[in-house]
Amino acid sequence: MIKFLKPPRTNVRTSTGLLIVRLVAGLAFMFHGWGKIQNPTGWMGAETPVPGFLQALAALAEFGGGFCWIIGLLMPVASLGLACTMLVAAMTHAFMMRDPFVATGPGQGSYEPATMYLTISILFLLAGPGRYSVDRFLFGERIPPRTDEIRPL
Repeated sequence: MIKFLKPPRTNVRTSTGLLIVRLVAGLAFMFHGWGKIQNPTGWMGAETPVPGFLQALAALAEFGGGFCWIIGLLMPVASLGLACTMLVAAMTHAFMMRDPFVATGPGQGSYEPATMYLTISILFLLAGPGRYSVDRFLFGERIPPRTDEIRPL
């Protein structure tokens, strides 16, 4: 399990880019999930065929996953939960609601946002959180000091 949580090594530039995406996308997910977490088993309404526990999992994935992305904690778990949630959202908009990929008018739905968030989730599953994360602190390799920088007395 620890191997699953161990973030891959990244350089400073890549880690900085991952941090920026984590902060923006994580905050967006927390905003999206805030209303859902207030009514976790019924945020889709009474007429929906989606069971309450699946609605609660989606609310937790969005709000909790967004928080985890911001601080870089349990990134593989959070990203997997968000990827599953966004896959269902994209498929619902594309196939059940028959929305276009990009909305062409005001108030029209699309599956572009869910697909973009799915893509970001896959990015974090593959690339990890970067070096500026709690995961790196908890599960990352301890890098020994470089021996070529040590001067004898």
